[in-house]
Order: sequence, then structure tokens, then C-alpha cells
Amino acid sequence: MVDSISPASARRIALAAQGFGRPRPDAVGTRQLNLLVRRLGLLQLDSVNVLERSHYLPVFARLGGYDKAMLDRLTFERRAPYREYWAHEAALVPMEDLPLFGFRMRDHRERYLRPDDPWVTAHADTLAWLRSELAERGPLPASQIERDASAPRRGSWWDWDEVKRGLERMFRVGEVVSAGRTRFERIYALPEQVLPPEVRTREVPREQAVHTLMERAARAHGIGTLSDLADYYRLKTADARPALQRLVDEGVVRRVTVPGWGRPAFLHRDARIPRRVETTALLSPFDPVVWERARAERMFGFRYRIEIYTPAPKRVYGYYSLPILVDEGLVGRIDLKNDRARGVLRVQSAWREAGAPDAVAERVVPALWELAAWQGLGELEVMDRGDLARAVAAEAGIRPLEGNS
Repeated sequence: MVDSISPASARRIALAAQGFGRPRPDAVGTRQLNLLVRRLGLLQLDSVNVLERSHYLPVFARLGGYDKAMLDRLTFERRAPYREYWAHEAALVPMEDLPLFGFRMRDHRERYLRPDDPWVTAHADTLAWLRSELAERGPLPASQIERDASAPRRGSWWDWDEVKRGLERMFRVGEVVSAGRTRFERIYALPEQVLPPEVRTREVPREQAVHTLMERAARAHGIGTLSDLADYYRLKTADARPALQRLVDEGVVRRVTVPGWGRPAFLHRDARIPRRVETTALLSPFDPVVWERARAERMFGFRYRIEIYTPAPKRVYGYYSLPILVDEGLVGRIDLKNDRARGVLRVQSAWREAGAPDAVAERVVPALWELAAWQGLGELEVMDRGDLARAVAAEAGIRPLEGNS
């Protein structure tokens, strides 16, 4: 017999699995950060900094204000227990999980470092120089390698585009790894320079690695379709499907139906089904709750497209529009800018979803002040753009400002 899960229950399951609806800790320390990152399995990285770099925001959404420097020490220092790799997009994962992506590195080698690849053939000297440079000098940021490349060393001159392309190819195939970041610039290293032997030498067969990653995805999502779970670690359907069936056979997940989804869903055996989820959060565009846009639309009725790459005149909601999560629903979106020079959190626009409760602004404004305090900002500005903007300004006790975002 196939269980049926209501759409509302599915939303609560998904949010609970992602760490929402739990009491926030009185203080956020290393233990709380580690528990959360391991619950999520990864933190996606993105360079856009108009509000805050993306990987900091999922932690804030779930735990509230915390010391970013503490997360930096956990994730970006050379001896940190997390490492960067192409797990979803570029993302931070527990260092001991790197071997789970060995099959992806091997696939990338076939694509990016084949000996007969024309680029590899033409730039073999560049790749050899990069290996020797890291071996001789230790972990280096790309900017330092760029300076070295632009100066005559050992009789060679290198074009930065070639150096960068070479480093990225080597990073994808595992010939170099991340030794953290400084000022958000990745530091490259040879594996033996920063990875312990048990991580560096461990090999996980593709089938076992995909099985483990699908189980992690099912646990992190709580409930999802085959495509939802495969997308969490960007797995190919041909690999993910048999891994999911194995999880069903093992009793780790069970097949269920969710009315309106139009496809089978799979529920992790450890998933909680809370009676309610109470939370208010501003979600990064790269938060796991919304990063798979089809899932967000199916689960929450929320059609979401980030407009960073959309020309300004064609933007509907704004450059960096964050989904607004109130309890069990995505009730709006708000375009935020961190005006660091003026100490102001600026609401570029604010929009209410159709059918959203009337009290959205009452829930959002305290979250905005909390965000501003976490960012060290003392003021809030609201532009008069969007059908939620005036309510937000009124709730904050300020006048909305005219102008374009």
C-alpha cells in the first residue's frame, strides 16, 4: 500500500528536515554551526555580495545572528573540517565527504583533462608549471599565481586566462583542491598539502557514492521526487534512479504520493511530520529550500527566478530578491541591498504573493531589523516599489522613499 501525504504535510516535512521550526539556540557556537552544516550536507557558494555572500544566509535563516568569523574558521581556514568542491554548484562539504565525489572527478577528467584534448595539448606546459609552482611554494591564491604568471619565471610567460582555466580544470578533476579562501578568493593546493591520508587515498565506487549521496539528499529534503533528490548533489538520473530503488529496498525511504505533485515522492524514514512549523526567514536565492525552482513551485506554489542576469529594465522583482518564508509558506519576496558605507539595510522592493496572509509585514519587519543588526547596520530604508513595500515601511515606522531600485 502506498501512503498518501498531504501537500501541507509535505511542506512541513521539508522545512523540518531543513532545520526550520526548531527553537533557536540561546547562543550560536561551533557546535551549532557544525550540526546545521552537517544537517544540510553542504553550503552553496556564490560571489554576489549586494546583501551578503550566499553561504552565510542559510545559517542566519535557521539560527539567527551568529559570528561569521566563526563560520569562516570552520570553512575557509587551511585546516578547516570543510572543503569546497562542485557538490551542487560550488559548495562547502565536510572534508571526509570529498571521496564521495571521486566518480565526478573521474568524469571531469574525461571531459577536461583528456590527453588528446586540444586545449590540454596546447597548454601542457601551463599545467606542468602550475603543478610545480604549488609543489614548490605551497597553497596559493589565484591572484598570487596570476602575478607569478605575468612575470618571466623560468623563461615562460603565461596568459592569466590560460592559468585560470588550467587551475579550474585541475580543481574539477581533483589534481588541486581548495585550501580555503581569503577575502573570498579560493586558495589552491595539491591534495597532499592539505588533505589527510585517509581522505586523500580513499576511493569510493560510483554506485556506493551515489547511494550515499542520495540517502543524504533524502535526509536533507525529508521528502522529494527522484529529480528533487538527484538535484541536491547534481546527480545524473541514470545513476540516481537505481540508487533510490536500493534505498527503497533497504527501507531507508518509502514511496508515497502527494496529491498535485503528479509524480511519485519518497519519504525518508527519519523525517519528522510536525503539526506546524513556526518561523520567519529570508531565504538566499541559493538556499536548498528554493534552489531547485521546479520543486519550489510544486511544493509552495512559488514561481521563482533570480534576476541578477536580467537587464534592469526587464526585472520584475529586483536584482537580489529573497523569498520570504513565514511559517509553512513562501508568502512574498524582498529585494535587499546592504549599503555598508551608510550603515543602511535598504529594501529595494517588497512583494506579496497572491493569497498571502495580511500580517506579512508584521512578521517581516522584525526579521529585517534582526538582519540589519547581524550585519552591523543601524537603519532601514524602504523604497516605494512593490505591493508589500508600503506595509513594510508603515510597520517599521518610516516613510517609503520614491525612486528606482
